[in-house]
Amino acid sequence: MSKPSHFDIIIIGNGLAGLQLALKLTSESFFSNKEIALIDPLEKTINDKTWSFWETEPSKWNSIAHKSWSKASIITSNKTTNLNLSPYSYKTIRALDFYNEAKAQLSKKKNISFILESVTSLIEKELVKVTTTDNSYTSNYVFDSRIPKEFSIKDKGNISIIQHFKGWVIKTEKPVFDETKLTMMDYRLKDGNQTNFTYVLPFSKTEALIEFTYFTEHLVAESVYDKFIKTYIKDYLKIDSYSILETEYGQIPMTNFNFSKFNTDKVTKIGTGGGWVKGSTGYSFKHTEKKVAIIVDNLKKEQRPSHLLFRKKYKFYDKVFLKVLKDENDKGEWIFERFYSKNKVQTMFRFLDEESTFREELKIMMSLFSWSFIKAFFKTL
Repeated sequence: MSKPSHFDIIIIGNGLAGLQLALKLTSESFFSNKEIALIDPLEKTINDKTWSFWETEPSKWNSIAHKSWSKASIITSNKTTNLNLSPYSYKTIRALDFYNEAKAQLSKKKNISFILESVTSLIEKELVKVTTTDNSYTSNYVFDSRIPKEFSIKDKGNISIIQHFKGWVIKTEKPVFDETKLTMMDYRLKDGNQTNFTYVLPFSKTEALIEFTYFTEHLVAESVYDKFIKTYIKDYLKIDSYSILETEYGQIPMTNFNFSKFNTDKVTKIGTGGGWVKGSTGYSFKHTEKKVAIIVDNLKKEQRPSHLLFRKKYKFYDKVFLKVLKDENDKGEWIFERFYSKNKVQTMFRFLDEESTFREELKIMMSLFSWSFIKAFFKTL
């Protein structure tokens, strides 16, 4: 059967944002008679990343969560802060599990089409014309996850750094991990005067993801991550014998670049390409879920899809944070130590989820009161 040439909604990119949007649309009876296409050149058959996030119960993601934790620690040169996360759980999902579950659910819907093609251009008139390497389609609304070509980390008109990392999933011969507690950040192993930390997700007593992460402007050679991961396993975890099951490598832009200026009445940028990654942390999974819900609600009300997609005050907080990290990159350890030792972790999670009260925000800002933040505050006004 030939593909239709017109769809009510086209989603470009079958990543986190595209698939979450499609799942939300197909969960609402309002869209049951709408033809929806997902266009991506790849079938998403490999585990290319891991998403971690915190949330309270109940959760629609529990069936595909690879592991969850109710306890965590933040380790700095000065102290260890142990955190009881309740009523939150910190969870991790393997991307392949998410892709498979999303595709399995969507394939049951008669109004969903998966198109394995690469989009080459969009032209917006009364309808949006979507041209691919093989065909062309029209749509009433397009949701585009591609990063705008105008975006560059090196653009001096924006404040941008890169969260870049490499992780090893290792398996040990003997039980060595406390599988009930993750290490969110361990700053003891340093690469000079810059913000970097080790992240440990114990999946069992003998298996864990060990990841070395930077919040910096510049990347490093892949061998550098390997060197620090190996050192951390030997000197800090005291593990001599292990095998490497998997590796993952990634880069996430942390930026105040105005992605929303590319949104129109009919075309909406989504995911990383829409600025949905939290500028101050790089987290995206739960932010994606919330923004998808806003878009779907806007469509039902016949409003511009990107209406009220961002809240200005949180954009400002992210901008101040990014300014400090960009100008004084060595301050990262101090910032996160103060964040989690001077505030309840539940308050911090609400703040990072953009659900905090002004009183909570004021307390968090006071915990970070320093000349560095005062300078950044006034520079970003």
